[in-house]
Amino acid sequence: MSASTRTVVRVWPLDPDPSSDLLAPRHDLIVEERLDADEPDVAHFRQLEGPFTEWRRTVRWTSDGWSERTDYRLAIPWFGWLFALPVRFFVARRGHEPGRPGSDPGMPWWAPRDRLDARTAAILGLLAAAAMSSAFVNTLFTQTVTFAADDFGVGDTAIGIAGSIVRVGILITIPLAVLADRVGRRSVVVTVAWAAPIVTALGAIAPNFPLLVATQAVGRPLGLALDFLIAVIAAEEMPRNTRAYAVSILAMASGLGAGIAVAALPLTDLGESSWRFVYLITLIWLVVAIDITRRLPETRRFIAPHREHVAIDRRRFALLAGIAVGVNLFVAPASFFQNRYLDEIRGLSGSGIAVFTLATATPAALGLVLGGQLADRQGRRRVIAVALPVAATLITVSFSVGGSIMWISAFAGGLAGGVAYPALAVYRSELFPTGNRGRAAGLLTVAALLGGVIGLLATGSLLDAGWSHAAVMAMLASGQLVAVALVLGGLPETAHRELEDLNPR
Repeated sequence: MSASTRTVVRVWPLDPDPSSDLLAPRHDLIVEERLDADEPDVAHFRQLEGPFTEWRRTVRWTSDGWSERTDYRLAIPWFGWLFALPVRFFVARRGHEPGRPGSDPGMPWWAPRDRLDARTAAILGLLAAAAMSSAFVNTLFTQTVTFAADDFGVGDTAIGIAGSIVRVGILITIPLAVLADRVGRRSVVVTVAWAAPIVTALGAIAPNFPLLVATQAVGRPLGLALDFLIAVIAAEEMPRNTRAYAVSILAMASGLGAGIAVAALPLTDLGESSWRFVYLITLIWLVVAIDITRRLPETRRFIAPHREHVAIDRRRFALLAGIAVGVNLFVAPASFFQNRYLDEIRGLSGSGIAVFTLATATPAALGLVLGGQLADRQGRRRVIAVALPVAATLITVSFSVGGSIMWISAFAGGLAGGVAYPALAVYRSELFPTGNRGRAAGLLTVAALLGGVIGLLATGSLLDAGWSHAAVMAMLASGQLVAVALVLGGLPETAHRELEDLNPR
């Protein structure tokens, strides 16, 4: 039996009699069927539907009562450990729910509303690993630019311009997005999963600031291409009530990847040029590229007959592009200049910045779990309307004060932003058909980066002109209100609907 196979054995007392539960096929996280048994007083069950590559449950009558043994192996690569304890507890629970037509009453709170099969669970795990790689690549320059700038002797305006140049590199992704719609998602994802960490790691040997920016102007967009193609695959593979949940899982994986980049920041305290060591760490993500190459399949929706060369719905694209610009007008400079603010205004070292970021951003990933569940249950529009303005307000506060209030507001703002993220992100893939879903996702990423470029240029110039961080962030936060107005005024509710019902065939 595989080393990754888990076993749960329980002996149930006779009072109260558990047999009605134990001898009925499960209908919760898994759907079972009962097999014929040659032995009396023994019942065997196997999986009909569920997220396991291996499942055997045996119920046996003994002198001590009913004995139940379950052997199972969860079909989630990379992140199976995250679900190990919840799944074990759920497997061992008493009170297996009988099937009820049209509902899954036994699904645990932490699971998606739709039951995943082994293939979908495996794909979600692979995508989450790819999301870690993408996030590390996309975070690296933002987290290290302050230290590289000090090493090369450049100021805030140069940093703002550098951030803009790196973001303009997103134009590289447009041909990749078009290619993904023509030849398939898998081949393009495999290519960028290899290319992004290799190109980004070249920043470790950059002899000057312009060449550092040049390497990241290619590497970071490749990471962004990986990111939006991951979202396309997730939208095409996940069931209709699970798309936002999948986005939240991928966002948490992204947070872990970004957190690894942040956790490497203490290396910058070793010397003026020690930021280069952080870039070398990028090469660890080649392990993910190897696994994706081996195991990621093409999406079923792309393989299925679909219309090709479909024109993008201009109204939908304009609305989503406006939302992306409005959101990133604030989010990009808030994340990009946070380390500069903590360094220059609050006097934190590289290690102190790492502690602040991990302490305030990592726990805020809980908002992603809540946001994914709320978006799938209550709808996207309602979640965005509440969470987005709250997040912008709290993040602005964190740039206005020091001490404990700065830490608390940064945490709470990240939490609210995490709640809003799944609902915002899932729209990008839901409102376009298979024939142009990749292209639309790529162009919307360009729009988001355009909003970020405008925000970065404005922030760098205004800070050099003497504006405070608080005043700049408060002004840019108005973009969040524009985004909320566009969502409520123009976008349909997409929760609980199949992609084919939302888009032309």
